[in-house]
Amino acid sequence: MRRLVLLGFVVLATVLAQSAAPADRGTVTVHGSRFGRILFDGRGVVLYAFTRDPRGRSACTGACAAAWPPYTVAAPPKAGAGVTARLLGTTRRANGKLQVTYAGRPLYYYVGDRSPGQILCQDVSEFGGLWLVARPNGTLVR
Repeated sequence: MRRLVLLGFVVLATVLAQSAAPADRGTVTVHGSRFGRILFDGRGVVLYAFTRDPRGRSACTGACAAAWPPYTVAAPPKAGAGVTARLLGTTRRANGKLQVTYAGRPLYYYVGDRSPGQILCQDVSEFGGLWLVARPNGTLVR
């Protein structure tokens, strides 16, 4: 059963990761939520940061990246409404893909968030760190 659940995460994570860049063209936006104003991609899907990541690099690989797909792009990300452009950046993952960063923190999706605006894993401890949403100034919501 555990293998089937993990496979489900991997399949959903792959679909989400592959669809992220083309659907929103690498845009980061700010929208209101029950946690205040926080970061979303261009489709309105929430973005998370991982407290275990060193600044500018991702520590989330393998099973971690299957459950928390990195927000990858083919070109430099764009600042949408409410986003400070100078805080946007990228970091290169081990597989060569560019992952979007904000205030130096790599950004991720959660595989269980299945619709725009859904936030199911705020302040969750997994894979050795906390998963938190980020404010427009780059601080994390605890």
